[in-house]
Amino acid sequence: MFRDHFLNDLTIHADAPMARRMFDDLDEVRSDLARRLTRAAKDRRSPMHVPAVVTSDVDARTMVLRAFDPKAWTLRFHTDTRAPKVDAVKADPRMAVLFYDKSAKIQIRVRGTGEVLEQDALTDTAWSNSTNFARRCYLGDGPGAVSDAPTSGLPERFEGVEPTDDEVAPGRPNFAVLRITLEELDWFYLAHTGHVRAQFERSGDQWEGRWVSP
Repeated sequence: MFRDHFLNDLTIHADAPMARRMFDDLDEVRSDLARRLTRAAKDRRSPMHVPAVVTSDVDARTMVLRAFDPKAWTLRFHTDTRAPKVDAVKADPRMAVLFYDKSAKIQIRVRGTGEVLEQDALTDTAWSNSTNFARRCYLGDGPGAVSDAPTSGLPERFEGVEPTDDEVAPGRPNFAVLRITLEELDWFYLAHTGHVRAQFERSGDQWEGRWVSP
């Protein structure tokens, strides 16, 4: 079982006493996993805040985790509707995400089904809650657009400048939410005394867990 101070300290170092303890309860492991994802979405300093997101076309990129819903077990990211990954998700929604906390020596891999939400209440709220500095990213050229010189893709007048609400409004059609509903979880704890790994599969509203060899 975990000690309380470990549950509250998600940045524990490998040489700390608790890092040498074994995890021996699947329910505690799943709770630890959910706790780390919750913190990753809320804390920019979390090492899991910017995971690697993989689409079905075997392409990967780092993305900022905007939200984690521990009840629905969904991850939320923001994306440009013109990005190649949007077409990939629409063609085949299978996705994977990789998180790693070097200090805690914990790796989390998840798989699930992605969906791109362009015109709905969740996307409207996400857009409304974004800063104009963030919104301006959707005013320029689409991701992957070819350029003759190094470029941010932004209109020149917005380089280093925060636009007004009216100025960022044209970017709204290019903004979308990428939501991933998790179906498989893989939790891996690296320890010099012996690595520990657990996997979980979703069955309706329940998760079925098992220990597996690292």
